[in-house]
Amino acid sequence: MSVNVEKRTDPPGESDYATAAWELKERIRSAEGVLRQRRGFFVDAYRRSTAHLLVENDRLVAFASVRRDGYILFLAVHPDHRGRGHAERLVADVAKNHRSVTCHARTTNRQALGFYKHLGFEVIRRIDDYYEDGGDAYYLKLGGESLRERLSGFVGR
Repeated sequence: MSVNVEKRTDPPGESDYATAAWELKERIRSAEGVLRQRRGFFVDAYRRSTAHLLVENDRLVAFASVRRDGYILFLAVHPDHRGRGHAERLVADVAKNHRSVTCHARTTNRQALGFYKHLGFEVIRRIDDYYEDGGDAYYLKLGGESLRERLSGFVGR
């Protein structure tokens, strides 16, 4: 049986999938201890951003919320849907639409750091006490044009 994952978008000011995105983020937070934003902050940031969504049978399986400047606020993939290229596809969509792609990741989040490194993100700087809970972060930036071309291969999936 073929699984069809559909791309959708919540543009700034729209929040059709904000509740589903919050619930996915919270599932990941409780299981993995990452994505620790408060609900008010999350919903406000989501509504101000463009949310790139991957939906299967009307169920959100992955999303990336992105500011106008290409900064990825949130990137999440449902644990049951990891390893299928969804996160790469979302980052490729972001890279296709922005000259610069940046984000923050906790210095302790080895999974996220490995993922971003795999895609060609570079650590620009470390920021101590970046997160509300005192956690440190790396500020990351996607490198080079050739990488942008490589990522574009994920867009067609």
